[in-house]
Amino acid sequence: MKFHNPLAEVHVPDGQPAGEAWKRVTHLGIGAHHDDLEFMAFHGIVSCFHHEEKTWFGGVTCTDGAGSSRSGRYEACSDDEMRAIRTGEQRAAALVGRYAAIAQLAYPSRELLAQREVLADDLEAILRASRPHVVYTHNLADKHDSHIGVAAAVLKAIRRLDPADRPGQLLGCEGWRDLDWVCDGEKVALDVSGHDHLAAALNGIFDSQIAGGKRYDLAIAGRRAANATLLNSHATDAATQVSLAMDLTPLVLDDSLDPAAFTLAAVDRFREDVSARLQKFLVREV
Repeated sequence: MKFHNPLAEVHVPDGQPAGEAWKRVTHLGIGAHHDDLEFMAFHGIVSCFHHEEKTWFGGVTCTDGAGSSRSGRYEACSDDEMRAIRTGEQRAAALVGRYAAIAQLAYPSRELLAQREVLADDLEAILRASRPHVVYTHNLADKHDSHIGVAAAVLKAIRRLDPADRPGQLLGCEGWRDLDWVCDGEKVALDVSGHDHLAAALNGIFDSQIAGGKRYDLAIAGRRAANATLLNSHATDAATQVSLAMDLTPLVLDDSLDPAAFTLAAVDRFREDVSARLQKFLVREV
């Protein structure tokens, strides 16, 4: 498999040939940045962990990490040094998480818009090689431009496939916005309880960001705990850690659906839900 970017790489932690490694993948995470997979697609990782005969997690990181924030011991690092550090962290996470394979496509974040067609080409190649059952990517209401760019490229790549070759489920996961606002009947609640030590191990690998002043490890664990408790106001907690996702599968099944209109319709339903509750209690008495 060849990618457009000569700096791109594929790492297979258990040493299998790359072609065979991709064929094993049942759950595929596609993220913009190093550590996005571990934060947003943890459900896919734990679904496959210790189940290598039946399920394997594969990952794709689209950007090169050169523009990562840095402070403390990383403050003096050049862009090239940060690129190497972040690439190494992602390889280490793939080893700890028992990934079938990890592709790092190494596009500069600032070039994602200009490179969106070739990024879709690369993702199409990976999808054809792996044919996963489930794909995890960023949700379309995220506030990070790189996340939206990657999610758009994922959808473009999937829609190039014949319907029979497409994943059965496409999930848009929490990132630089949570998904608590999505109407309850539309939330996809992904139970990741009972894997706190694996989560801590994976999150802690990305020391360049955590030590650099962003406690993503604490924030992500806190979000998952909050989701578990605040998911249902009228029942005891059924889980201790929950990730939320937006179900983007309708966009896989029907190419005529406009992704922007699909996303804004979810926002409109949220608005209608808020409006209905306000009208119930704040309606003016005549």
